[in-house]
Amino acid sequence: MPDLLKVAKFGGTSMADYHAMKRCAGIVGSDPDKKVIVVSATAGTTNLLTEFIAESDKERRLDIARRIRFKHLELCNLIQDKFSPQKKILGLLDELEQIAVRTQLMTSMLRDDILSFGERLSSELFTAVLSEQTGKDAHCFDVREIMRTDNNFGSAEPVIEDIARLTEEKLLPFLDHKCIVTQGFIGSDSHGFTTTLGRGGSDYSAALLAEALDADVLEIWTDVTAIYTTDPRIAEGVKPITEISFDEAAELSVFGAKVLHPATMVPAIRKNIRVYVGSSIEPDKPGTWIVKETKDHPVIRAVSLRRNQTLLTVHSLDMLHRFGFLARLFTLLADHKISVDLVTTSEVSVALTLDSDMNTPGKQKLTDEVLVELRSFCEVEIERDLALIALIGNRLDTTAGLSGPVFGALKEINVRLICHGASTHNLCFLVSEKEAEKVVQRLHKTFIES
Repeated sequence: MPDLLKVAKFGGTSMADYHAMKRCAGIVGSDPDKKVIVVSATAGTTNLLTEFIAESDKERRLDIARRIRFKHLELCNLIQDKFSPQKKILGLLDELEQIAVRTQLMTSMLRDDILSFGERLSSELFTAVLSEQTGKDAHCFDVREIMRTDNNFGSAEPVIEDIARLTEEKLLPFLDHKCIVTQGFIGSDSHGFTTTLGRGGSDYSAALLAEALDADVLEIWTDVTAIYTTDPRIAEGVKPITEISFDEAAELSVFGAKVLHPATMVPAIRKNIRVYVGSSIEPDKPGTWIVKETKDHPVIRAVSLRRNQTLLTVHSLDMLHRFGFLARLFTLLADHKISVDLVTTSEVSVALTLDSDMNTPGKQKLTDEVLVELRSFCEVEIERDLALIALIGNRLDTTAGLSGPVFGALKEINVRLICHGASTHNLCFLVSEKEAEKVVQRLHKTFIES
């Protein structure tokens, strides 16, 4: 049987220190199949680079760059053949310090270039560790040569056709002879300027490469052993999910599960690539397989929670038996790049949820400008400090008797919005942030533990 082609992504905790890198090298070395390894920055480095970007004082910026230098040279010195990665590591660190001392405007283009240093450093280090620990002929490949994006710096969109073409031209020729280590999160536009896919985009990068390579498996190695039926920090009796469908996993990632970046599932679904989620800390423990079709199809597979939600309710008599109001509302929101999650309507009102978390790519707050425009044609009510809870499973839109147990578990809870029927895989509702964990516990006990 021919070797499988796998793309394996290791996150920041997997790249935390030399011992973590050795563990990850052991995972790669124990697998005979061909691999492309995608790595995140070492733990904490992206946060330091974000501080660097926000700092206007050159001396303080230089101090951050020196902290990054110390951290990565300390890692480099633990590698037996430290001179192998040292030249490139020093070159990158020198370049970062030169940026620190130059007086210049911090443009969005420069921000992306600075943020790319985390992955560029970690990939050089891990290539050396991998060669040392496994004897594999490992090659550090600059993903910017093939990860083509638009020039929306900070949250760039991939150009799928270009990525496929460039991967075939520039990456595939290496695979017969070498183990490839490359970077997540970063790419480049058509002019060669560095871009980023948004925070958490390393999973997405790996999925895009798996799609372009027509890989058999995408592995996501993280600090948890599997995808769970809910957040283990919230409820008791939480169970690992050994197998879950693409559709369920996509819903779970969108509605709050932190194991997978929401965009990760899209390339995997397009090419029907099996996805494995496992722990780089405890690789022997069974993880979760995400596949097109699962062996079992429970009505409720998991309960998810997404915090920091805002409920926007607009009211206008112009909606009554007239057309065009919804088009006007959603055009306004689209013009301001505000992403809407859930929507419910009545004859004269529309209620919709927005993500209040400014770290989420593509989500923006309701600015004064937006509110002025909205109030020019409707009344506006805003509620904050809410949480979105979703029941994830199968046939939720056609299963009789589901609403009784759900709302029985929610008695004494004020539910602000319900969304049911639009998807066969989820039932969502909005509650107060302070009651959210209690709701998750009740639902998990009702549908999972029992």
